[in-house]
Amino acid sequence: MEIAIVGTGKVAERNYIPGLLRHDDVSLTLYSRTRERVDALGERFGVPVVGSLDELLGREPEAVFVLTGEHERLEVTRALLPFGPKRLFLEKPLMARGGQANVVEQDFWDGKALLEEANTAGAEVAMVFNYRFFDQTVRGRQLVEERDFGAPVSVMAVSHYATWSHCIDLILLFAGPLRRISAQQGTRAHEHPASGTAPDIAASFLIGQDATGTLLGTNGIDWGFPLFELIVAFERGRLHFRGLDEEMEVLDSNGDVHEVVMPSRETSRWHKYDASFEKSIDAYLDSVRAGLPPPVPGIAGLRELQFEASLKRSIAEQRPVIPDDDFPIEPVR
Repeated sequence: MEIAIVGTGKVAERNYIPGLLRHDDVSLTLYSRTRERVDALGERFGVPVVGSLDELLGREPEAVFVLTGEHERLEVTRALLPFGPKRLFLEKPLMARGGQANVVEQDFWDGKALLEEANTAGAEVAMVFNYRFFDQTVRGRQLVEERDFGAPVSVMAVSHYATWSHCIDLILLFAGPLRRISAQQGTRAHEHPASGTAPDIAASFLIGQDATGTLLGTNGIDWGFPLFELIVAFERGRLHFRGLDEEMEVLDSNGDVHEVVMPSRETSRWHKYDASFEKSIDAYLDSVRAGLPPPVPGIAGLRELQFEASLKRSIAEQRPVIPDDDFPIEPVR
């Protein structure tokens, strides 16, 4: 299976290239506008390097992994479409010209247009959102399916901006589509090397069928603490996630069950982070081999941007925002 990689930053070097080369049936080709770096990675991993998108797509890859920075993902992905890629696998967030801590409305509209253009070009779009593949998340989804928890009732979340788009994706995954949101912006901006400089945000929202929620975003959380906390309360159950390597607490009123799902203590937070990439890559390649839809479709990236665009408009206009009215997604597939 031929896989093309566009963009050779740290995440490509640390996670994607090694994760893909774990598969005996996968061959890679690399492309980047930074020729010196891509040549060095090609030599290090023993994979071919090309000098143009035309040459890259001429190898007829089964999928193109677009791993550029979010600030240039729109430009690069659009440049790929005329060459007829079969599948596109995009890093998160779908796009953010100002960086992941500073998504604006235009990012949503650009993302929607990009998915429509990809659909017209016949290219299937998938997203990474590797936090869906942490052991705690996987187990949480299994519990929701296996046990009679009932419908979501409320969501409570706080997130460092380094995990912001992931936290929003998990909120939507467990609680359903956003229906209405009202947000305020703090007066202080915190700076962090992983996510830039951005002010704090507090949002309240309606989600799913009848659930309510709150979300706090900040760069001010100490990097050594859990980078996000997410509590999803159902009618007869509750899931409490804490960060990348902390336990997940489970409450189940069916039999008064209280349990804690403990991740392995033998590896660090960042080993678990790396493992989540491996699992997300494995799941995606399995879907390609089987000719099935991707485990995380491109629309998931657009819905995350819809949440952020709604939040930002609420702040700017000091009013509640209804996403489907203000930021419609349909008919994007």
